[in-house]
Amino acid sequence: MKLKVCGMKYQDNIQEITTVQPDYLGFIFYPKSARFFQDEIPELPDSIKKVGVFVNASLSFVLEMTKKHQLQVIQVHGNESVEFCKKLKAENLEIIKVFSIKNDFDFSALQAFEKVCDYFLFDTKGELPGGNGYTFNWDILKNYPSTKPYFLSGGIGLEQLQSLEEFLNNEASKYCHVIDVNSQFEVKPGLKNLELLKDFKRQL
Repeated sequence: MKLKVCGMKYQDNIQEITTVQPDYLGFIFYPKSARFFQDEIPELPDSIKKVGVFVNASLSFVLEMTKKHQLQVIQVHGNESVEFCKKLKAENLEIIKVFSIKNDFDFSALQAFEKVCDYFLFDTKGELPGGNGYTFNWDILKNYPSTKPYFLSGGIGLEQLQSLEEFLNNEASKYCHVIDVNSQFEVKPGLKNLELLKDFKRQL
């Protein structure tokens, strides 16, 4: 199971967290976020992919940030269209399309994005587009109709390890590719607790 640590903000902390060897580090390019990234990304090990997270941004802004920070993966977290994802895909980028879930979900919404995304990401529907700090009912994913690998996100922390183990041992997790963590490992928005992440990675 791969690990993504999202919402990185501070240079020293970014370099600290690379020692946990996550597979992905996420940087949020959304001005309304408390984790809005406006710094330079330090050099990362080749094994860690840089993910740019965008919410209803213009194509030109996404491409500008991609070039500036040498992003390899683009995560679209708003109401981005199929056409928008297609244009990004044409830039030889990996695309993650986010869908938010609360009590239920209409999986037919995925169909249009099948050919223009590399991954789906399922997050908890809340007041903010991400980083809300609580989980949704993962049993909903038993009805996942696709074979596309997905990221599981939304309020995942050490307290969820037992639930996560149960989830990963049942059919609903068959296409779960990455566990995506953020707010449950923070000292403050954007600043991650290294020891908690080490503990989580070891147990995962």
